[in-house]
Amino acid sequence: MKVRSSFLIASCFLASFLSAQTPPNLPSTTAFREGLSSSISRSYRVGASPSTKFQNSGRFGALIKDGKLYLSLQDAIALALENNLDIELERYAPRMADTDLWRARAGSLLRGVPLSVQEGPNGTGGPVETPPGSAPPLTPSSSTILDTSINQAQTDLSITGSTPLSTGTPVPSFDPSLNGLVGPAFSNTPQSNAVQSGYSFLIEHSMTENIGLQKGFASGAVLDLGYTNLRQSYNNGELSFNPYIASSLGLTLTQPLLQGFGFGLNQRYIRIAKNNERISDLVFRQQLISTVSNIIRLYWDLVSLKEDVEVKHNSLTLAEKLLSDNKVHVEVGTMAPLEVIRAEAEVAQARQSLSNSESLVLEQELILKNALTRTGTADAQIAAVRIVPTDHIEVPESEQLPSADDLVAMALQNRPDLSAGQVQIENTQMALRGSRNALLPSLNLVASVQGNGLAGMVNTYPIPGVTFTPRIDPNFVGGYGTVLSQMFRGKYPDYGLALQLDVPLRNRTARADLARDQLQLRQSEVRLRELQNQVRVQVEAALIALRQARASYQAAVQTRRLQEKALDDMRQQFEVGVARSYDVILNQRDLAQARSNEVVTQSDYIRARTALDRATGMTLQNNSVMLDDAFRGLVARPPSPLPAEKK
Repeated sequence: MKVRSSFLIASCFLASFLSAQTPPNLPSTTAFREGLSSSISRSYRVGASPSTKFQNSGRFGALIKDGKLYLSLQDAIALALENNLDIELERYAPRMADTDLWRARAGSLLRGVPLSVQEGPNGTGGPVETPPGSAPPLTPSSSTILDTSINQAQTDLSITGSTPLSTGTPVPSFDPSLNGLVGPAFSNTPQSNAVQSGYSFLIEHSMTENIGLQKGFASGAVLDLGYTNLRQSYNNGELSFNPYIASSLGLTLTQPLLQGFGFGLNQRYIRIAKNNERISDLVFRQQLISTVSNIIRLYWDLVSLKEDVEVKHNSLTLAEKLLSDNKVHVEVGTMAPLEVIRAEAEVAQARQSLSNSESLVLEQELILKNALTRTGTADAQIAAVRIVPTDHIEVPESEQLPSADDLVAMALQNRPDLSAGQVQIENTQMALRGSRNALLPSLNLVASVQGNGLAGMVNTYPIPGVTFTPRIDPNFVGGYGTVLSQMFRGKYPDYGLALQLDVPLRNRTARADLARDQLQLRQSEVRLRELQNQVRVQVEAALIALRQARASYQAAVQTRRLQEKALDDMRQQFEVGVARSYDVILNQRDLAQARSNEVVTQSDYIRARTALDRATGMTLQNNSVMLDDAFRGLVARPPSPLPAEKK
C-alpha cells in the first residue's frame, strides 16, 4: 500500500507540473482539488471553434428605404467585408495556421495551410449590346485586354507543387510524455526439483508500479526518467527477504551528435509554422483583394447597365415621337403609310432593346445581392429589394500615372501572392535542412545514471537441508522508506556512458529524398519567376487598357455630340419635307449607338482602373479597406445617409 500511495502521489505531481500551473491562492482544499483537476485536464481539452453566423449584418437594413437599397461603392465594399462568404471562408485559415504552430512546438509534423482564394462571379459584364445592323462598339479591344491578361486571376497561390517534401530527420517530441504501469500478478509454477525449494510448486505474488517521463529538446536530445517499483513474495525459503521491495530511479539522456543534432534543425518546423502564419495572412489579403475588386467591378457594371437602360429609354422616346409625327403626316396626306410601318418597327426594336437592358440590370442586381449578403435571395426582403447605385462613373480628361516601371515595382512590393510565394521558398529552404541532415550517420551519446534500492522482511520459510541461519545484512531489513533512502543517497548506483553508431552503407533513400527536394526547390523558384513575369504583364496590360479606354471615351463623347447635332439637323429637314422618315430613323440609330458606346467606354475605363489597382496590389489601400475590420467582419465606418428626397 505504501508503494501504491507513493505512485499515486508522484503521478499527480508530475501531471500537474507538465500541464498549466495551478491557480494560486486557492481558498480551500476543495478549490485546490478543482484547480488541480482543471490544470491537469487542460492538456486534453480544446476550446470550441467560433460558430458560423449566417445572418446579414445590420448595415444592409440601414441602407434600405421604401423597398430600395441605396448603395454607394463604399457601402457595397463594407457589406462585402461583413457578409461575403468567400471572405468568411478565408477567415478560418489564420486560425488553422495557429494550430500548426501548436503542432510544431510539440515536435509534430505540420498539416499545412490553405493556399487557394475564391474568385467572385463575373456578372453580366456590363453593357455591350448595340442596335442590330450597326457597327460594333468603338473600343472592343479594351475589354479584350482585360479579360485575356488581367481578369484571369490565379486562384491557387502555391508555388511548391502538389508533391510534399520529405520529412527529413525526425524531430523529437517536445511535449513531455508521462507513462505508467500498475498491476498485480500471481503465478503458481510446478517445480521439477522440490528438494531445492522445499515445495513441488512455486507461488509468486507481485505488484508492479512504474512511472516514467520522456521529453525531447531542441538540441535533439531525449531525456528518459524512469521510476520502477516491484514488490514480490514467494513460498521459497532460499530468499533472504520475503516479501521484498526493489525500486530504482534512473535517468537516461540520448544526445545525437550527427544526424538529428542542432537547434536550427529541430526547430525548423516551428519557423516554418510561423512563416505559414504569415502566408495565411497574405492569402487572406489576396482574398480581400479578389473579393473587393470583384465587388467594385460588379457595382460599376450595374451603374453602366442602368445608364444603358436610360439610353434605351431615350431611344424609345425618340422612336415613339417619330411614330407620332409620321401618323400626323399620313393623316394630312403628306406622307405614305409605309413610313408609319417603318416607325412602328423602330419602336418595336427600341422596346426590345430596352427590355433586354432591363433584364441585364435585374440579373446584375441578383448577382450583386448574392455577393453582398450571407443569405442571398433566400431572405424575402433581399429578394424583393431593388438596388439604386448612388455613385457615378467619372472619367478624368487627363490622369497623371506613374511610369510602367514604377507601377511594376509597386506591384512586386505590394502583391500578397508574390510575398506568399517568397515565403514558401523560405520554407522549402528550411525544410531542406532536414533532408540534408538525414544523409549523416547516426551517432548518439548515451549517458545514464540510476539509483537502486532493496528492502524487505527476513524470510521465515525454511530451506531444506540447511540447519544454519544465513547472515542477513540489516541495511536491507525494512520497508519502502529504506528503499527510498538507498536510492536518493546513491548507495547502490549504476552509471553508464556510451557512443551508439549506425552507418547506412548506401543511404539511397536519404540521397534520393534530398535530390528530389532540391529539384522541387528549383521548380518553386521557376514558378515564382513565372509569377513575377505575369505580374509585369498584368500591370502593363492594365496601363495600356486604361489609356485606351480614356481615349476611347473621349472619342465616344465627341461622337455622341456630333450625332445629336446630326439628328437635330435631320429632324429639321424632315419637318420641312427635305428628308425622309427613314433618314431620321438611321440618325436615331446612330445616336443610340453613340450613346451606348459612351456608356461602354465609361465601363471599360472603370474596369481598367480597377484592374490596375488589383495588378499593383493597391486595391485595399485605394478603397480604404482596413485589415482589422475585414478580419473581424465588422466595418467601423457607418452606413451612408439615405437620400432625403427619395420616397
